[in-house]
Amino acid sequence: MNLLKSWFAFLGKWGPMYAEGTLVTLKVSFFGVLIGFALGIIVALMRNSKIKPLEILSKIYVQVLRGTPLLVQVTIAYYGFATVVPDQFNYLKQPLILSMIAVCMNSSAYVSEIIRGGINAVDRGQSEAAASLGMKKSQIMRHIILPQAIKTVLPALGNEFVTLIKESAILSVVGVGDIMYQAKVAGGATYLPFMPYITSALIYLVLVTVLSKVVDTFERRMATGDTH
Repeated sequence: MNLLKSWFAFLGKWGPMYAEGTLVTLKVSFFGVLIGFALGIIVALMRNSKIKPLEILSKIYVQVLRGTPLLVQVTIAYYGFATVVPDQFNYLKQPLILSMIAVCMNSSAYVSEIIRGGINAVDRGQSEAAASLGMKKSQIMRHIILPQAIKTVLPALGNEFVTLIKESAILSVVGVGDIMYQAKVAGGATYLPFMPYITSALIYLVLVTVLSKVVDTFERRMATGDTH
């Protein structure tokens, strides 16, 4: 009972900071997937391109970003990009913006593979039928293949959003005010060893559980719609 009272007292003081950190976490994850989705489409099209340099470049891009930890990418973005950005663009040197660049690029590498799988899952007969009607390859991709591929991979994109929410905790190491950063601040100020981090764990658990349920519901409705 005393522990519960202590926790409520802790939330009364530090709750607003955790709420602010939660908004930052959701913002980073949402825009990470959104911008990563746009970049991912471009990378996926490059991977399927018959232009060899584009295909090779996209393979290297995906391999590097999927083969290195997000922590390393965020650190490079924060300490590396900040040194080459001109002084007149100081606003770009903010930890949140530099970290977002790393998150978006990392997400795009994973999303590109998801989209490429969706493209490859579309029946080739549809492309052949469209070509026989005189449609160009670019038209076939834009009007026939991509819409079906994107619809197929939407649940996977939802799961990528959920994954990014957990992985975004890494951003606290460069001073981004997310949930984990607020837990560190609260822990340093109160000298409490567990309560700040248990609170952050519970917030992550609630976010991931709720969003996972939303993605599952959306996936079931899509499956039901396809059967009709």
